Amino acid sequence: MKKFLFYLLVSVCIIAIATMVGLSNPSVQDRLMLSVIQNLMPDSRQSEVDSLSATVCGSRSPIPSPGRAQTCVMVKAGEDIFIVDIGDGSANNLRNWNIPFNKIQSVLLTHLHSDHISDLADLHQATWIVEGRTKKLDVYGPQGVSLVTRGFEEAYKLDYSYRNAHHGEEIAPLAVAGFNPHPIDLDNPIIFDDDSLKITAFEVMHEPVKPALGYRFDYKGRSIVITGDTSFSKNVIDISKGVDVLFHEAQANHMVSILENFNLENGAPLRAKLMADIKTYHTTLVEAAEIANKAEVRQLIFYHLTPAPRSYITEKIFTRGVNQVRKNWVLSNDGTRVVLPVETDEINLSEIN
Repeated sequence: MKKFLFYLLVSVCIIAIATMVGLSNPSVQDRLMLSVIQNLMPDSRQSEVDSLSATVCGSRSPIPSPGRAQTCVMVKAGEDIFIVDIGDGSANNLRNWNIPFNKIQSVLLTHLHSDHISDLADLHQATWIVEGRTKKLDVYGPQGVSLVTRGFEEAYKLDYSYRNAHHGEEIAPLAVAGFNPHPIDLDNPIIFDDDSLKITAFEVMHEPVKPALGYRFDYKGRSIVITGDTSFSKNVIDISKGVDVLFHEAQANHMVSILENFNLENGAPLRAKLMADIKTYHTTLVEAAEIANKAEVRQLIFYHLTPAPRSYITEKIFTRGVNQVRKNWVLSNDGTRVVLPVETDEINLSEIN
């Protein structure tokens, strides 16, 4: 036994030394680097079953939580991609997942809070440089969206010109740098409608933010609703009737109250007031579950988690009371994905990471 362990130790040492020597060799390093680059490239050879899918590219609210970006959902209908909100860190998730940025058709903003728009500039660059975009990036949203996109364009005007001067028109064409804003008129809520895909905007309750929007996607008989930020809203029930999947924001007010009291007791009255304020314009998990039941939603997915749980224990605290109302629900992470193949009633859930 001792002899076996001796030879095993010697073998491990030899392998370790050989690995270290190999990694010092430039040709070995170059081959490894090529392998890394190949893994980073989108695999265009992969073919998927025709489906409507949605991936959470940001699952938290402005309250920090390690490993989570701010609000973002990527919806894919066939080969076309739509980004619903684009909060801090979400564009980096999309890059890490190697999504085909040239397939992004537009961005749909639910409202203009910072945690829903802050990565818009990064997403713009990802769809502009090299990707062959033939027009400015379409951005749909409530009244005020034009002011937001104009502000981003002004802030990044020099960046656009520097990249164009450095890389040229073929890589960074100035004519398509920037945004094409589309303020949504709720009297005409259908913002996209062709033979297979319809996207409908609807109003939710997030006062004093007004209007705040949600979106419904219908694709070849499959359907997804994304609420954005809202308190309990009858509009969400009405628009979600019989939908396959409802992405509903979720706030644990019992946890927010603990944060409020903690701040009061520790000399931070303004932070305490902030916690008290946010309880007035979001939906609790139990309320969201009740909404899903009333709308006869098949699958409920909680997102925009406030405060997003950081462990198994805080997850249990966060979801207190939900199972007493509804069994069929999922608490999202960054990378939670649902796929709805057309001509079936399947609901396939997975995690990217």
